[in-house]
Amino acid sequence: MILVTGATGALGTLIAERLADRDDTILGTRDPRQLKAPLPVRRIDFDQPGTLAGGFEGVDVLLLISAGYGEDDTVIARHSAAIDAAEKAGVRHVVYTSLTADGDHLPYALPHRWTERRLQEGTMGWTILRNGLYAELLGRLAGPSTDGRITAPLAEGQLAAAARADLAEVAARVTVDAPAHAGRIHELVGEQAVGGADLARAHGPHVTYEPETLAQARTRMAASGAEPFQVPMLVGTYSAIAAGFMSRTGGDLRQLLGRAPHSTLAAALAQPPQQRAHAARNMP
Repeated sequence: MILVTGATGALGTLIAERLADRDDTILGTRDPRQLKAPLPVRRIDFDQPGTLAGGFEGVDVLLLISAGYGEDDTVIARHSAAIDAAEKAGVRHVVYTSLTADGDHLPYALPHRWTERRLQEGTMGWTILRNGLYAELLGRLAGPSTDGRITAPLAEGQLAAAARADLAEVAARVTVDAPAHAGRIHELVGEQAVGGADLARAHGPHVTYEPETLAQARTRMAASGAEPFQVPMLVGTYSAIAAGFMSRTGGDLRQLLGRAPHSTLAAALAQPPQQRAHAARNMP
């Protein structure tokens, strides 16, 4: 039996769609009432460990979608509770959606690396999917304003982002064939590095790229009503991209998909405008 956690999130929803015709898959979410899917649903709430023992019963392969929206200690506690419960329930294999290796420069990398280490030291088989940042996230972090200006503090940096749909397809494929990926770490970044100037050109001649400073971005986000932990997450993301640490392409995405990945630019441009302070909900 396969269990997919976080099934109401953006990535989880796409994965669930790709597994919808299987009779050996169930979905997990903290609020089953929000989930309209043809697959069975169980209540899985990482913040309430008591829901996990029954939720993981009979599960052979667990697709653990990272619960990264929160402070480091909150995320670590969630993942720790899930892994502990999975081991006790007899789960054989965990597929974990982690963060690309270059993501070590991001302020939210630590819980991912902690979770990787916990799985590697545990009793279950494991596979780690080191997801690049979403192209859709880039489109929201560096979207044009109503007057046609992109003011994100990206400097001349670029991001090798991956389309969320591609990451969902890989996660579904690997989870279904988990034993063949046992003990493997897959790097899943885009094949195209994109920056603010690239986005402006793609939007058309009416859009210009006028990068702001990190200090300006911090002030703007702090005044937007963002949660306290969101501001350093977003500023740190901008900073890592601007400094050139997130532009490396390559990895295993094309091989695991069996085709060319979706265009980073196309996925980024397809996103509607969104208040950037709340884009942290869409981080891996």
